[in-house]
Amino acid sequence: MSVSSSAIETPEAGIYQIDPEGSSIAVTTKHMFGMATVTGKFALVSGQIVITEPVSSSHVEAAASAHSFDSASSMRDGQVKSAKFLDAEAHPEIRFTSTELVRDGDRWLLRGKITARGTAAPVELTVVELAADTTGLTLRATGRVDRYAHGITKMKGMAGRYLTLEINARAAAA
Repeated sequence: MSVSSSAIETPEAGIYQIDPEGSSIAVTTKHMFGMATVTGKFALVSGQIVITEPVSSSHVEAAASAHSFDSASSMRDGQVKSAKFLDAEAHPEIRFTSTELVRDGDRWLLRGKITARGTAAPVELTVVELAADTTGLTLRATGRVDRYAHGITKMKGMAGRYLTLEINARAAAA
């Protein structure tokens, strides 16, 4: 089955387990009062994509390790993992659970909640690419997270309020 869109191909209905090794979560934000860009990444530790018929009833769940944040700056990484930001010791996982998948013109929007630091807040991901092959599927999605919505408000001005996510997930049929 195929959904008409330039980069969206609906895979066979079924359950797909996300491969943490073949997947990534990239984060981009501004710091220093918006004058500099920071990039980082998180390790995806588990997840599942359930494709249904109709496709709009499909569902995604995924978890990333808060301890895995890596921006290539050990000082920054320590701050992000600390109680000032993610509090990774008390909240080791960042979870995404979808609530709906909706068609918006020629794109699909995956709406859900991200739970970080113990607080769930809504997020909307744009499905940029969804393709299937004989080994499973590949999903690429982008979105924007407001860290204040998770109660992460320390260091205003020094750390950006909004983070842009780019998620690349590889999943195999279960």
